[in-house]
Amino acid sequence: MKRVLWFGAALAVAGAVPLAAQATIGVDVAGFSSYVWRGLTYTNKPVIQPDVYVTFPLSTASLTIGGWANIDAGKYADANNDISESGGASAFNLAEFDWWAEIGYTVSKATLTAGATGYLFPNPLSSCAATAYLCYTKEANTTEVYGKVAFSAPLNPKLAAWYDINKIKGLYVEGSVSHGIPLGPKTLTIGALAGWTGGQQTGTSGKSANFFGSGLTHVDLSASLGLSAGSLSITPSVHGIIGSDEWTKITKPSATDTKFKVWGGVTLSWSHSGASEEEKSE
Repeated sequence: MKRVLWFGAALAVAGAVPLAAQATIGVDVAGFSSYVWRGLTYTNKPVIQPDVYVTFPLSTASLTIGGWANIDAGKYADANNDISESGGASAFNLAEFDWWAEIGYTVSKATLTAGATGYLFPNPLSSCAATAYLCYTKEANTTEVYGKVAFSAPLNPKLAAWYDINKIKGLYVEGSVSHGIPLGPKTLTIGALAGWTGGQQTGTSGKSANFFGSGLTHVDLSASLGLSAGSLSITPSVHGIIGSDEWTKITKPSATDTKFKVWGGVTLSWSHSGASEEEKSE
């Protein structure tokens, strides 16, 4: 799950009464100019990222389970300029699949979330010959547990922490704020996010790493516009990344000191709440 997911927690905010009689299924399909995760460029050509989730009510809480994937839309062949998570041997290649599950609970003006996610890389070793830079196989499969808190307050402050319990065994933390600006029936949301790591960096013999060093990893400045077409939500977004860690400054093998990089795309979202059999019979 290479993006911060808050919708499971957001559904809990809706309250126990409407959720108590129904479950919700949701589908997202996103297309982005590149795949950027925690400020790191994992794929520098367009990607498709589908996501499916189901939320079940649990009294005053909610349980959400889902699956997310990253698909390399293009073929990669230039080891000096291409970064491909899958090796890029073919187009429309499934590069990563993440399962995830979380419980959301609202206390006063705070929404608490606890969960786990597994990162699976189904790329065969043979595909990594296409590009020499950044290719993940099943040897990189790992699992993280996480906790989040979101406050219903000015600037919508949020704090999230992930701890890798498998290959990397380190902590990563994000803090963010956002503000919605009404534009008629639409809403422009601007946000700022900062990442920090303690333990997911290089330096421990024999340990995998997500970052080069510890401390501040990056700052992400974003803007998104919420649109709707019937039951479908359409959200174009753009991100500007200010890299602090040496690895978040990389945009291609020949450009390893890019202090500011831009990426963006569009997300299509659909969700449906199904009434329980008891509610239907009334």
